[in-house]
Amino acid sequence: MKVVLPGQRTLRAAAICCAMILAGCTSSDMGLGKGKVDDARVTGSVGSTLPTTGDIVRQSDESTIRDAVSSVDVEQAMAQPLSWANADTGSRGSITSLAEREEGNLRCRSFTATRESFDGVGLWEGDTCRSRFGSWQMRSFKPL
Repeated sequence: MKVVLPGQRTLRAAAICCAMILAGCTSSDMGLGKGKVDDARVTGSVGSTLPTTGDIVRQSDESTIRDAVSSVDVEQAMAQPLSWANADTGSRGSITSLAEREEGNLRCRSFTATRESFDGVGLWEGDTCRSRFGSWQMRSFKPL
């Protein structure tokens, strides 16, 4: 007569359950590499027309510089550099070589600006004009 201890039954039951579970993993329908790709649903993607974080920061700095250039007394700015800072982005710099001119009925100002930001230090060149409606518009702003 064979004696089975109570703990052995539990161990045997657990071994049988594990064997059944592992056997299911090796069936031909469920094996690795055997499944089919469900391509019935197609999802959209974000287009590349959205601005990146760097673009948003640069545009915010550009607006800050435009506001500084448009609000300063040109004669005073010619005598000493004009400092600017953007609290929203943490960027800062100075504006030099400010020159004002008339283009038809528009008053325009060209300038050079330094820009110190999280991505480094750069020298930029810009041109802004006052529209006939009174607002200043940046016509160009590019790195040198």
